[in-house]
Amino acid sequence: MLRKVFRIVLTVCGMLFGFGVSTYLVEHWSVLSGLQQTESTLIVLVSTGIFGLIFFNVFSALTKRGEKVANSVATELAEKLTAEELLTVVAGLIAGLLIAYLISPIINGIKVLQTLNLNVVLTVLLYLLFAFLGVTLARKVAPSFKGILPASKEQQTAKRKSKSRSGAAPKILDTSVIIDGRIVDILKTGFIEGDIVIPSFVLVELRHIADSSDALKRQRGRRGLDILNRIQTEYGIEIYDTGSDKSLEEIPEVDVKLLKLAQNMKGMVVTNDFNLNKVAAIQGVGVLNINELANTLKPVVLPGEKLQVFLVKEGKESSQGVAYLDDGTMIVVENGKKLIGQTVNTTVTSVLQTSAGRMIFAKPD
Repeated sequence: MLRKVFRIVLTVCGMLFGFGVSTYLVEHWSVLSGLQQTESTLIVLVSTGIFGLIFFNVFSALTKRGEKVANSVATELAEKLTAEELLTVVAGLIAGLLIAYLISPIINGIKVLQTLNLNVVLTVLLYLLFAFLGVTLARKVAPSFKGILPASKEQQTAKRKSKSRSGAAPKILDTSVIIDGRIVDILKTGFIEGDIVIPSFVLVELRHIADSSDALKRQRGRRGLDILNRIQTEYGIEIYDTGSDKSLEEIPEVDVKLLKLAQNMKGMVVTNDFNLNKVAAIQGVGVLNINELANTLKPVVLPGEKLQVFLVKEGKESSQGVAYLDDGTMIVVENGKKLIGQTVNTTVTSVLQTSAGRMIFAKPD
């Protein structure tokens, strides 16, 4: 029923347009101005009927096209717009229609357009144009105002969970770095940019370790699963399904799979495995090593500085004694074997920095 009503309305609009155009031409076009009244009336009637028929037939095409546009708009609204963005679109639409309402009297005031009945058509187009401009500008300008108002608790949580950074390479976590646990604190600082990827085969390896008959491995595996659960809960990071990547199916080793996945995704591996770090360097895969980061952040000790240390054991050389700083840095004290079990004042002689850690060499004062 509604379709019939719209079709009748559109047909009447076509007839009005044809009537206005033909009347204007009969009255102002010199070729037709000399016609008799009967002939002029016939031209007007024929023109009115033709335009009515055209608009009547155009309705079907407009309906089909309109349905496609409506379905497209509905899909866009349902799948891609949040509630906040939808409110922004509605506000922009209202603003655009309001501006069109204020401008439309100018068009209606032009007599030529009134004679041709074009004022109605142009008014409709005006409303459509400003409605489109209002929606478009609202969606573009809205992000600029997000920082003015305080974000809701849900928005803050969503922002904290979102790990996507445009232009940053994905970061792929390996099994060792998850078991280690320090990755959680690093994620909290926000220093790691890009998507955080936890491959499904890493989860499988953690489960195997957690089910191991060896008590130590079983404990490490369960710790890794706890850390993984914490990462998912606090940061909303999902397990990345690698089953669709056929290039990984025939690779049995997890480390090799990690490197292949990093190459496919053009990402970087986050690990604390020294050997994986070396292999990745050979294959040209970027690596973020947690141990290297920790060593880099350790306090700088320079030769000549004084340190008070407690010697706990012998060194590799027969005369050496070994002590440790609070951060785990090893201190090798020359001629310190006889001082084991004592707190000794020492002077730093040299510092050796390696990818496995930092060693400090000292001598007793």
